[in-house]
Amino acid sequence: METDLLTITQIAERSGFAPSALRFYERAGLLHARRSPGGRRRYPRTVLRRLAFIRAARHVGLTLDEIGAQLAHLPENQTPTREDWAAISVGWRERLDAEIEALTALRDKLTSCIGCGCLSLERCQASNPGDVARSLGPGAVYLPRRLREPLAHP
Repeated sequence: METDLLTITQIAERSGFAPSALRFYERAGLLHARRSPGGRRRYPRTVLRRLAFIRAARHVGLTLDEIGAQLAHLPENQTPTREDWAAISVGWRERLDAEIEALTALRDKLTSCIGCGCLSLERCQASNPGDVARSLGPGAVYLPRRLREPLAHP
């Protein structure tokens, strides 16, 4: 129904996403807008649920490609059901558990070391004599693997 269509400004206000982010997600194929006779974007209300999903998925660490693959399983023109959401988020628990474990390890070591990236050359001379960590690869090699992965960008 035409009255269920919202402008990009209304969607931005309701979702908390900037209009530029909405246009970006549309170009990435994660959102779809209709065009008014004047060429302006009009979004169905259901896009608010998709945006909530995108925000949650980004916090979990999903890439845009992963989010797109997950959204492909959701109905486009109707509000997804609880069962729809449950089916696509089932794999998130393992991912979140790994992130929690990695962050807990980081927290517990934070006062003495940040994975030999290195914050304290003096400390690392004792913990990393002769810079042996260099042979293990680039970056903070003593951080848990999950925290060494590159961050996905929006």
